[in-house]
Amino acid sequence: MTTSATSVPAAREEEKSFTLGQRISLWLVSALGYLAIRLICPTLRIRISTAEGGPSETHMHPAIYTFWHRCVFPATYFYRHRGIAVMTSKSFDGEYIARIIERFGFPAVRGSSSRGGVRALLGMHKLIDKGQSVAFTIDGPRGPLYVAKPGPVLLARNTGAPIYCFHIALEKAWVLNSWDRFMIPKPFSRAVVRIGKLIHVPPDISGEQVSEYHAMMQAELDRVRKAAEEEMPGTEVRA
Repeated sequence: MTTSATSVPAAREEEKSFTLGQRISLWLVSALGYLAIRLICPTLRIRISTAEGGPSETHMHPAIYTFWHRCVFPATYFYRHRGIAVMTSKSFDGEYIARIIERFGFPAVRGSSSRGGVRALLGMHKLIDKGQSVAFTIDGPRGPLYVAKPGPVLLARNTGAPIYCFHIALEKAWVLNSWDRFMIPKPFSRAVVRIGKLIHVPPDISGEQVSEYHAMMQAELDRVRKAAEEEMPGTEVRA
């Protein structure tokens, strides 16, 4: 697994702030999460759908992947072991997500829109400069649901890497009663991965134009979600 120079020290620093009980919980939750993904996701029947103007390949480097927080479970499996670095929150919830995804080959860069965001963006900038891709759960870490943060636009402007929007819709899933309506696919369900058109952000845009590209990214994320859900209509069952 590829590792990031910014992820390992940050992980050790965060772990020091957790109590013994939290450390036990982190170990248990991350182990169960990893096991659930390994058992369920190989049974999924996955179809790929790409919008006009989208990439010819399902994986590309370097790129800035953006997707909604509720898709973390199936996305972790579908994009596994590609060396894609993911920004995760510097919180207890973010820590166990980081521990799970790292076992699937995703270096975790600690930071969010509320804590350590600038440091994490700088770390991601360095990774893109080395030819690596990065990813954002774009409405995380705590929502609002389906409201995109602007970080990827700034990163795309400063690095030249395209923004790659996608969504995964599931035929059958358990949906948690959480702010993100987190999806856990049911075994042997069908799934569709909808990939949107690439968004290229020029390096010399003004602050006002940054807002325009932010709106463009939001619109593309909405489009891929709607397209995926239309291609894979299913019944969501709340857990």
